[in-house]
Amino acid sequence: MLVRERLEADRAECVEMAEAVHDQDRYPMYLPGDLGAFLFSPGALGAWVAELDGEIAGHVALHPRSSPSVMALAAGATGLGEDGLCVVARLLVSVRHRRRGVGRALLEEAGREAHARGLRPVLDVVSGHEGAIALYEGCGWVRAGQVTVRWGDHPEVQELVYLGPVASPAP
Repeated sequence: MLVRERLEADRAECVEMAEAVHDQDRYPMYLPGDLGAFLFSPGALGAWVAELDGEIAGHVALHPRSSPSVMALAAGATGLGEDGLCVVARLLVSVRHRRRGVGRALLEEAGREAHARGLRPVLDVVSGHEGAIALYEGCGWVRAGQVTVRWGDHPEVQELVYLGPVASPAP
């Protein structure tokens, strides 16, 4: 498996993968009008894809923030200001490539970049997405709590907020 920085040339394949993930897992919960813009957010701090068997097998991005309630809970739980945090977002694993370490590799890459920037990675996940929750907990992420969020005119949803591992001290 190769994890590399995402390129603009990856857009069509990432969107196709995201559509299949949405069909299976309902993530993203509410499809935005432009799935490409959702994945390729201009404010991202970085984004990566995993390649496996000659195709994109997963995607992850690192964002400066999430919803205000997520950021407030994470800041309170870590004792850091919001400017000391960043958010692992848009983590998707192709339906065809699950259970092969793709999600773990992408989560670790985003965490490394967060730590390289001197930031603590956090993330939020809809409470019913058990596969994603199992991945985060299996990778050592710690549940900080739960918040209620609303996107636009959609119904409120419950999200769990996770704190990524603390950066290892330099040798």
